[in-house]
Parts: sequence; C-alpha cells; structure tokens
Amino acid sequence: MKTIIITGASRGIGFETAKYLASKNNRVIAIARSGDALNKLKELNPELIHIIKADLNEAAQCSAILSYCNENSVQIDGIINNAGLLIAAPFTELSDSHWLAMVQTNLLAPVRLVRTVTPLMNQGSHIVNISSMGGFQGSSKFPGLSGYSATKGALSILTECLATELSSKKIASNCLCLGAVQTEMLEQAFPGFEAPVSASEMGAYVGDFTLNAHRFYNGKILPVTLADPG
Repeated sequence: MKTIIITGASRGIGFETAKYLASKNNRVIAIARSGDALNKLKELNPELIHIIKADLNEAAQCSAILSYCNENSVQIDGIINNAGLLIAAPFTELSDSHWLAMVQTNLLAPVRLVRTVTPLMNQGSHIVNISSMGGFQGSSKFPGLSGYSATKGALSILTECLATELSSKKIASNCLCLGAVQTEMLEQAFPGFEAPVSASEMGAYVGDFTLNAHRFYNGKILPVTLADPG
C-alpha cells in the first residue's frame, strides 16, 4: 500500500484519480477547498480516502496536512499536484490580480505543498505535476489562455528543477501535460467542445503513472494528448 496526496480532488480528474488509487488499495489524502465534494469522495471508500479541506493558496493551511501526517505517523509515497485555476480572457483583459491568482494556484501552491511534505517522503517517492498542453513548449496555443498556459508552463519547469533538487533523497518528479479531457474546466475554456477522453479514463492513467512511471522517467515533461503536440 502506498500513500498518495492529491490536490484538487473535489472534482474532475482529481476526483477520479483519487477514486482509482483507492480502488487499487492505496491510501489517498485528498485535498480541496470544497468540503461537501470531499465528503462525497470519502463516502466512496472511507477506509482508504482521507480528506483535508484546505486552500493551499494560504501558506498557513499547509500545516493541516503536516499535522495530519504527523499525528497518524503517515509517510508519503507520492504527490499529485492536480489543482488548477483557469481564468479565460484575452491577454489585454487579464489584470494583475488575475495573473497573481493563477500564479498562486498553478505554481506557488505546488511549491508550498512539496516543500512542506518533503521531509515525510519515502525514498522512491514520486511527485507528479499536472500541467496542460498549453504549458508544453512548441504546442498550439489558444486565445484567452495566456495566463493559464504560462503558469502551467512554469509548473513544467519546476518539475525539472525538483528532479535535480530532490535527487539525493531519491524522489522523482515528472510532469504530465494533458490534452483535452472532459471536465468542468474544459467546458469553461471551450464551451460546447466534447473531449475524446473522460475524466475517469484520465484519472486511471494519472493514477497508474504516479504508482509506476518513476521507474522509467525522472524530470520529464510529457505530452498526454491524442492530437499532434505541435
């Protein structure tokens, strides 16, 4: 049994990944800002899914995760930084507050979480950062997604840095740049578009990748899309 932390677990890919990991007999620490949605997740597998309502945009709230792990003598085998914020608007209409909000959620929250729990991570642990094809260098870019794509691109580069910084602890770090997946976030960005991949399908993929792929990859930024990455 492995213990995996996943953020943004209240809906979409995060929710489905948490379900999948628990179905494979892994302990899941599910984090999100929505307590009601987290409770619904926990009901699916109360023995293995443990929920923490926290907003990782607030540095102090990372302490709730650390407290839970210390109180329950939990060591961590994986982190999935899945939470994301997309504010869709033309570049000229994105305010500083819009940019700061996306930087906070898409970059600084993963930084805080990894920094907080690194002392509790076992050798052979795996950090998986969930980015977007918009944050993959050389991919097609779309109007209205400059802030989201740029901050997800920063998360991609952070992945490479973590692989180097944490190599002495034998902690791997990889990034998945996801293409179109049928989620609420996709519907917000592209109303009416139907993605070829469901959230549950991607959740299973992310779960398997987190459990196994660090035997083959470290410090990699990997496109996960049915379309041409270019």
